[in-house]
Amino acid sequence: MKKLSARRRHPLAAVVVLLLALAATGGLYAAFAPAGKAQADETAQSLAIEEGKKLYAVGCSSCHGTGGQGGSDGPPLVGVGSAAVDFQVGTGRMPAQQPGAQVPKKKKIYTQAQIDQLAAYVASLGPGPITPTEEQYNTEGANIAKGGDLFRTNCAQCHNFTGEGGALTSGKYAPSLEGVDPKHLYEAMQTGPQNMPSFPDTILPEKEKKDIISYIQTVNGEETATPGGFALGGLGPVSEGLFGWIFGLGSCIAVAVWVAAHTAKAKKS
Repeated sequence: MKKLSARRRHPLAAVVVLLLALAATGGLYAAFAPAGKAQADETAQSLAIEEGKKLYAVGCSSCHGTGGQGGSDGPPLVGVGSAAVDFQVGTGRMPAQQPGAQVPKKKKIYTQAQIDQLAAYVASLGPGPITPTEEQYNTEGANIAKGGDLFRTNCAQCHNFTGEGGALTSGKYAPSLEGVDPKHLYEAMQTGPQNMPSFPDTILPEKEKKDIISYIQTVNGEETATPGGFALGGLGPVSEGLFGWIFGLGSCIAVAVWVAAHTAKAKKS
């Protein structure tokens, strides 16, 4: 104890204690500070933007301009956000084969990693809707009945009652929603591609988007019954019966007129 007390009274004891305290503080900060992870994330994002810029220059700039400012064949992309890129490129609509009233869905030519890089670059041009996470479009616990009400109120006038799709004006159309990936359904509501209006969270909250997606998946599922027997826009058995009655009766009348016009008496007269 006498030896320890003598060391405490040494002139350099305070300096040693201070150095030990500084070393311990530095070690703890290096161990728990989030700066390393944040810096790594920032570096990865910068690399994604750089790679996306290269892909954009090759596949998109001829229509949308070298800086996303738009051109005669494509709209500006500043402010459309990563969700719009993920939807358009992920569904194969972009790059477009040719200008037209409606750009159809086709097989995508980019991998998901490349789509993410393109989305990162376009998102860097200006703020816009962000690509949703899986949690946002996961339909577990969604209200299917409410989703049906929302779909019939906001979507059925173009996409029909069960998402069969339908014709619009000037060569445009609302595509079928059968088999569409839930993420792309969510992004379509977020961004409003082509002729569709956008439904941001201020108009259609995340929960209601989930309800709509759940309804679409339910009415277009493999085990879903079709009471009418035909898929006439998902309108139901009454409309299908009316369709059959009108066209069936019209066909019977046409056959009767044709037979009457080809009888022997009719030919002699």
